[in-house]
Amino acid sequence: VQLQASGGGLVQPGGSLRLSCAASGFTFSSYWMYWVRQAPGKEREGVSCISSSGDGDSTYYTESMKGRFTISRDNAKNTVYLQMNSLKPEDTAVYYCAANVYCSVVAGSVDYYGMKYWGKGTLVTVSS
Repeated sequence: VQLQASGGGLVQPGGSLRLSCAASGFTFSSYWMYWVRQAPGKEREGVSCISSSGDGDSTYYTESMKGRFTISRDNAKNTVYLQMNSLKPEDTAVYYCAANVYCSVVAGSVDYYGMKYWGKGTLVTVSS
């Protein structure tokens, strides 16, 4: 199993980035896909998740990212995306993609515990 995130980099506050995560080695369409981030010196934080093909067309976001981030997927390309707009310095983090058989939201945050598969991250730095 491989999950390879890409698209990170340096962006100014207020700017945008689009992250991609290419998956292989498992039935991509059958899994909920996640983005999880970890800021320097902080714990990991769930960002968003998107449903598998069999679970309708659902997306969930941690409250602080609603309206700025958009998750999407292309099952034909085995790829999940994260469009990030209006970026803030506090969005600086390593962003990871992950896969699981369900998604839950606890107290307004996407719950990332118990992921089936994790990928390597991509660094996003928001700074002027």
